Amino acid sequence: MMEPVRVAYTLEQCWHRVPGGTGVAALRTAEALMAYDDVELIGVAGLHRRPPLDPWAPSIPIAHLPIAGGWMYETWLRLQWPKVEWTTGKVDIAHATTLIPCPTDARLVVTLHDLAFVHTPEYFTRHGVRVFNRSLKHIRERADLVLCCSEATMDDCLHAGIGADRLRFVPLGVEAARADADDVARVRAAYDLPEEYLLFVGTVEPRKNLKGLIAALDEVPDAPLLVVAGASGWGDAGGEPHPGVQFLGFVPGEDLAGLYAGARVFCYPSTREGYGLPVLEAMAQGTPVVTSLGTATEEVAGDAAVLIDPLDVSDIARGIDDARRRRDELSSKGLVRAKLHGWDATAELTVAAYKELAG
Repeated sequence: MMEPVRVAYTLEQCWHRVPGGTGVAALRTAEALMAYDDVELIGVAGLHRRPPLDPWAPSIPIAHLPIAGGWMYETWLRLQWPKVEWTTGKVDIAHATTLIPCPTDARLVVTLHDLAFVHTPEYFTRHGVRVFNRSLKHIRERADLVLCCSEATMDDCLHAGIGADRLRFVPLGVEAARADADDVARVRAAYDLPEEYLLFVGTVEPRKNLKGLIAALDEVPDAPLLVVAGASGWGDAGGEPHPGVQFLGFVPGEDLAGLYAGARVFCYPSTREGYGLPVLEAMAQGTPVVTSLGTATEEVAGDAAVLIDPLDVSDIARGIDDARRRRDELSSKGLVRAKLHGWDATAELTVAAYKELAG
């Protein structure tokens, strides 16, 4: 019997203040990869005093490097140290699950969710843009394969100088279990929510266009309360107190399904996404979705959502009103769409990439 492919799998983002979608994707993919006997997955992260918060606690063993966080990223990019092998021993593959590639003597796989910083650098800190651009340069030079969750991200990678021969399409999955009436009632009571509300889920950062969404409420007839669930990110993102908006902050994973299922409409008018996982999460709960044209969310939503121009406040309002009227139709289409996306499929394509490089 052949030895399993030994993979160093970076999970440093689980300790970030806001792990975000990259944290969700890396953890859910890792859980699905554990079903493969021919893959040995070793988590890699820096040296931390405490484990990450429960929602971000990895389910695979973690090997710790002697440095962590921003300092580790700097030494990875500037000094190519410490290599993942410092703590894992010899591996066949190193898989960087975020934009920042890890140093390694093995074949390198990088998951790229988006290159938003290329299109809208003003939405990020100057330091962040410098780090991201340096990372992209290393990926161009060193990555053997780059896994992209959307065709939009693949196009961005091509324009950034990463050859098509190194790109692989690996869409993300979504949790399939639906919340029941008891789950919805529990969440509604826990957060003191009304019977009818609009919902936004995501890190509160400029590209999510929360300001545009809030402005659109003034043009929605009898607009319900807008509920915003997500950790505060960075920048001038519209996260300030506002009439008609209830900010919940970070919501634990066990409450999200009920929160989605209880919403009248899920609103996600982001100006730039590499995928838009919350769109699928809402669809999996049968909640009608309004999301943006011209970014990866259009690709993910297909014909199962109302698509709007995220830069046109009136069009966002039009989309919300349309989704409220077409609730039953969009709910049915969304459920069908979500069933096409499972984490098992993500894991299968990831394993295929590993085996391609491991020979």
